[in-house]
Amino acid sequence: MRIALGVSYNGQTYNGWQSQTNGKTVQDKLEAALGRFATHAVSTLCAGRTDSGVHGLMQVVHFDTELQRPESSWVRGTNTFLPPDIAVQWAREVPAAFHSRACATSRRYAYVLLQSPVRPSVEAGRVGWVFNELNGDAMRQAASYLIGEHDFSSFRAAACQALTPVKTLHRIDITRRSVVSSLHREMECCYWHFEFEGTAFLHHMVRNIMGCLIAVGEGSYRPEWMLEVLAARSRDAAAPTFSPHGLYFMGPVYDSKWNLPDRVPGFDWLP
Repeated sequence: MRIALGVSYNGQTYNGWQSQTNGKTVQDKLEAALGRFATHAVSTLCAGRTDSGVHGLMQVVHFDTELQRPESSWVRGTNTFLPPDIAVQWAREVPAAFHSRACATSRRYAYVLLQSPVRPSVEAGRVGWVFNELNGDAMRQAASYLIGEHDFSSFRAAACQALTPVKTLHRIDITRRSVVSSLHREMECCYWHFEFEGTAFLHHMVRNIMGCLIAVGEGSYRPEWMLEVLAARSRDAAAPTFSPHGLYFMGPVYDSKWNLPDRVPGFDWLP
């Protein structure tokens, strides 16, 4: 039988998703926990890999097993052997034709950014940070130039293993939420929430886009600069890669025929 799992994790202490020899990855911890519960080795395939420090709200994996257990037992049993910063949210038995990566029609990421004159403390590792005020309208205009099918070479990490840099971005939504603060009257503190949806993403693509959007928001470049960066098809044309700390993999999107949860309940806690 084939089982699909929805997994959430805080990526601060892990070297990304994909298994490594040192065992300090989310995949290593998940497969070890599944192996202990199933009493046999379990190999998982995921919907989308995440880098060191990046969080997952609904990473979807699948694996094959001979073990017959209720779906709720896969959740509770696996979580018994997982560290507290990784948790299986749901489990579903799926047809053998289901593949967590190949069946995804799109993928979603969110970036949470704190704008404040003082760096984050309790949110450290869970939000990005800027101390300059950002212009939301300028960032939205710059983001609009990236929507559609493009060659995203300018936003691609050197180590990217994707077969092609041509990807399709369906949307980039940018919203702002103010935070009342009497301590820092020189600038209003706020959270910026960026949400990206596309068919697939290159290595560091979202973080490289974030670097450019913030450069525009701070006034270092006009919004039309994003067109120049895109047309250059060169990583040297773009801004530096932004911090991984506020980046969340929100999960893949699947056809309704697979009957899988669309989002993990409670993801709206993000600032």
